[in-house]
Amino acid sequence: MNIRRALISVWDKTGIVDFAMQLKNRNISILATHGTSLFLREHGLDVVDIDQLTGFPQLLDGRVKTMHPKIFAAVLARISDQNHLKQLSQLGIEPIDMVVVNLRPIPKASDEKSLLESIDIGGVALLRAAAKNYRDVVPICDQNDYAFVIDSIDQCGDIVLQERRRLCAKAFFICGEYDLAIHKMLSDLFAIES
Repeated sequence: MNIRRALISVWDKTGIVDFAMQLKNRNISILATHGTSLFLREHGLDVVDIDQLTGFPQLLDGRVKTMHPKIFAAVLARISDQNHLKQLSQLGIEPIDMVVVNLRPIPKASDEKSLLESIDIGGVALLRAAAKNYRDVVPICDQNDYAFVIDSIDQCGDIVLQERRRLCAKAFFICGEYDLAIHKMLSDLFAIES
């Protein structure tokens, strides 16, 4: 099996317990951000909190959780590149083979502070990194793909290249829509024409 470690950071937790359990049943270890790890533990799943991996707690009232070289190097490393693997080994970093992220929704806000505080930064960055490296990391941003991913792992131990490409394109589309939504809300809030 090519998928050994998954990082999960989800705002909408619908279906995530079953999906994580299915991953664990296939011997895939799970890393999770603070809120997601608490939720999964409450449902009986053994997960590693990313704080344990990075050696840093979440910072700035949760504004900084995943933005760390130990996370992004693990997601962006090309497994076929011996230099990348050597660097990971020297730093004690294990690759991450799957990133499961859904983004914090942006509520309609009547003030700048509320809007800016609701914007997801780390989730977008993680999703983009996983999609950029889709040949080595499976980017999952839609709970409707959970069942397909498990079926694919059962059928071939992996996600075939064309499906990885589909998940990559979907991830970039979701990130683009997210940024456009923020742009529109900021333009409306600041009365800017663009």
